[in-house]
Amino acid sequence: MSDRNPADVPPGEGQEISLPPEVKLLQEVTPPFFPEGGSAMTILVEWPPGHPGLPPHRHSGPAFGYVMEGALRFEVEGRPEQVIQAGGTFWEPGGDVIHYQDGNASADAPNKFVVTMLCAPGQPMLTLVDEEELRERAHLRAPRPSDG
Repeated sequence: MSDRNPADVPPGEGQEISLPPEVKLLQEVTPPFFPEGGSAMTILVEWPPGHPGLPPHRHSGPAFGYVMEGALRFEVEGRPEQVIQAGGTFWEPGGDVIHYQDGNASADAPNKFVVTMLCAPGQPMLTLVDEEELRERAHLRAPRPSDG
């Protein structure tokens, strides 16, 4: 066993440690890719009751999130819409995949969540998707609850 502090171990050198009971693993995902030369960005989003979230968009790299308060309506291309309650996690692959919804699922309570995004160098954190592309890719969207 090494007497080095785990924080002093260079990345990739790997040293397995046991987490204390106060530390709870919430999500473990292998990103589909990490943009070469990319960076990570963590944001806090606070939507008021009923806020629809951002319009359809995509991220240049994978994104990983945690809902702190309320309920998040979350939908990415190819996956059914879901509502994630406080304490729940979510992720999306980024790249070419469209992120359709990230709004507050409640009409009477606020929603707060944290997202860490892996961003490709020289590209914005997110880009909006226009109506024409949404029509062209409609066949890739999972059936909506209202599609009945």
